Order: sequence, then structure tokens, then C-alpha cells
Amino acid sequence: MGYAALIDAYDLAVPVPLTLAAIGQRYKIYEADNWRIYTPRHRPDDSLTGHLTFALRYEGLDLCALKALFRQTGPEPIAAMVHAAPTGRFARRVWFLYEWLLQASLDLPDATAGAYALVVDPDQQWAADGTNSTRHRVKNNLPGTPAFCPMIFRTPTLEGFVARNLADQARALVADVPADLLARTAAFLLLKDSRSSFQIEGEDPPQERIQRWGQAIVEAGRRPIDREELLRLQRIVIGDARFVHLGLRTEGGFVGEHDRGTGAPIPDHISARHEDLADLVEGLIVFDRTAARALDPVLAAAMLAFGFVYIHPFEDGNGRLHRFLIHHVLAERGFNPPGVVFPVSAVILDRIDEYRRMLESYSQRLLPLIRWQPTDRNNVVVLNDTADFYRYFDATQHAEFLFSCVARTIDVDLPAETAFLRAYDQFKARVSAIADMPDRLLDLLFRFLRQNGGVLSKRAREKEFAALTDVEAAQIEAIFADVQL
Repeated sequence: MGYAALIDAYDLAVPVPLTLAAIGQRYKIYEADNWRIYTPRHRPDDSLTGHLTFALRYEGLDLCALKALFRQTGPEPIAAMVHAAPTGRFARRVWFLYEWLLQASLDLPDATAGAYALVVDPDQQWAADGTNSTRHRVKNNLPGTPAFCPMIFRTPTLEGFVARNLADQARALVADVPADLLARTAAFLLLKDSRSSFQIEGEDPPQERIQRWGQAIVEAGRRPIDREELLRLQRIVIGDARFVHLGLRTEGGFVGEHDRGTGAPIPDHISARHEDLADLVEGLIVFDRTAARALDPVLAAAMLAFGFVYIHPFEDGNGRLHRFLIHHVLAERGFNPPGVVFPVSAVILDRIDEYRRMLESYSQRLLPLIRWQPTDRNNVVVLNDTADFYRYFDATQHAEFLFSCVARTIDVDLPAETAFLRAYDQFKARVSAIADMPDRLLDLLFRFLRQNGGVLSKRAREKEFAALTDVEAAQIEAIFADVQL
């Protein structure tokens, strides 16, 4: 039923929804193997109108499928649907969606009756506040524009995260932390995030490059996102750009491997066509400036950042810029405490397999729909129109993953680093009362104790800390055990 029936009947080349609908024989709704099974009472008319109404009523909006469907049906069946039920809320929603997605008007007079209907059912999917469309007598609460509008379903997981109000929790967490300690905590978390963002890409750049990228992350949210800003960030990320084309790609792109023998591409993900990049990136920019500001910051960050990484607009640097966009949205919306960067990249690095599976959950569904061939430079050229795959995708899993990463930084990383620095400061102060040594040696002493379970090794006692007496060494070990949390 619904989208499953429409995709099959009209042979739509679109990613199949993660959950499909069918009618069963039991009088109870249940789920099994990515199907939601409805009762015989839910069976719609076996028609375009019947399945479209069923989809909007029970399955929410799949904009990619709807746009492909409207292109297949043409205007007449949709106009007929509205003629048959001019005041019907589902007919008016379909009418609006047809004109909004295709940017084309149906040969219909403006609606004059019927209560204003919401285009997005907010009980099913996250929506914006919306504006009235008087022509259709609907309220357009779509969380984007025709150029870029991912959708996120409401799930118990996301409802739980939003209800926690993580931004307030983070501010409360740092409220009683002394300013100097908070500054050191923030500096460590920033360095950790910057280094991790390169490590995710398999890079181990020099410290200077890591610090430059860290400085860019500190400034996230201070500048509006536009093509010039993205290019500026790409220059920072790449560093040595002698062998990299800066700016939007001028040829195809993919993520994957090359055949060891022939060099032929073996894609895991195929990026948007370079001919579509200008429009797609403009869609991201407009989304960031408008719709993203009406959504929960973490949801908006997931939509923007994962949209960017699927589009993959640059030849290199996409992954780090994708994660920068997360910082940009959170900082711009005041989600993180001033001066504190959530080390999202570090959490992603710890959960790298889950991160890749989540990315592939969409990429792998796209691959069979993209017609491509290799080029003589062992790249890919895409042969069909794929832009809508990157405009309209289900970002639910991405939002759940990002929320869990942000929650871990608040629940674990931020308090753990603050606690560590408190313990370190206590250790230094108490050890200094026993033996006067420079910070360099105090730091080395602390690290040796951490690495050896709180005990100074025989080697350390005989070399770096040979000057300590047995009594002093025992006192220092006792201090270390006391300050550890």
C-alpha cells in the first residue's frame, strides 16, 4: 500500500523507504522485516488517489518519491484528484506538493473553501512553523525549500533527546567550573576534535595544520555559510593545494576504492553530478539561512551536514567540512556553552564503524539507481538525473546518530575532562609541597603514574625520578590515588 504500491505501479527509480506499508489479515497493526502491516480496515482504493492519500495519512512525506511520481503522472491526474475533492485536505496537500516540487502550476483556480491543512503532519515528521499558502489553503511547514529539504521522522529516540534539553544541561554543567579550568577544558576538547576529524579521513597531518583547523572550528557560527566561506574552509583543510582542485568539482566524484589491477573505480558512494553542484550547494546555503533556524539545532545540523557529505561538492576536504557544518549550526544557534566545542569528531572516531554504517544506509540504496560509467581517468561519469536523491532524503538515522554523539560529549567527555584537570591541578599542588620540580617533570610524573596503574616503575625511580626518596615516592603515589576520580 501507499509508497510501496506507487513505486511499483509507476516504476519509480527512487530509494525505497526504510519502512514500507502493506495490508495484512490481522486486526492489529504490527511491524515485521521493515514492513508496517495494517489491518483490512485500512485498505485504500486501489488507485492513485487511494494510495497517495494512504501514504500521506500513514507514512508521512517522501519528497523524492512524490516528485518522481508527479513527473510520471503528469498534471491531469493530480488536477482531477483536486476537482473530485476541492475541499479535501489530502487533495489540497497533494496539489501544493505538486506545484512546490515541480515548480509548475496546475490549471486550477485558487481554493476558496476548506480549513487550512498542514503540509507536514507534525505528529509524524519534524516540521517548521510554516507560512500559509492561500492558493491551496494549506500551511507550508516543510523544513526546507524545493532545492533542499530532507525529512526526519519523529521517533521515541529523538523525542527523548529533544526532551532532555541538552543545551541547558551543558550550560548547567559548566556554570560552576572556574573560568581558567573551563578554558583549559575547552582547549583540550578543541584539539581532540580537530585531530580526530583528520584521523577519520586516515590522515596524520602536522600539528600546525591541526591547530589551524582547530582555530577554524572555534570561529564556527560567526560567519554565514556561502560558497566563498566553504572555499575558505576548504583551503584551510587542504593546506597544500598544489595537486587538488579547489572549489566545486568540475567532474564526477565517488567514495570508494580503485581496482588494484586496472585502476577502475569501485564506488561505495557516488556523489552528485558536477552539473548539479551549484544548485545543490545554493540549496544548502538557503536552508542554513532560513529553515534550519526554525528547527531544533541538532536536527538542523544533521540535515545540513549529512546533505553536504552526500552531495560531496569538492574534490577533497568534504568529510572535515561536513563535520565543521555540525559545529557551525550548533554554535550559530547558541547550543554549546560559549567557548566550548563539543568534540563530535572524537566521538565519531570512537564509533567509526557505526558512523560508516549510518552513511552507507543511504549510499547503498542509491547505488543501484545511479547509472554511471568509468572515465579514462578512473573517475565516474553519471548518466542519469540524480539531483533529487541529494535534495530529499530521510535524515532520521543521521539525526539519531548525531544526537547520541552530542549527548555523549555532555554526559561523558565534558565532565570527564573537567574532572581530569581538577585532579591534575590537585596533584601538582600537593606534589609541589613535597618536591619542587618544574611543570615539565610534574606532567611526566603524572603520566608515568597513569600509565603504570598509580605506581612509579623501577625504571622511572632509577632514571627521571632517581632523586626522590622512598618515602617521597610513596607519598606521591598516595596523592595520585587520592585525586583520581
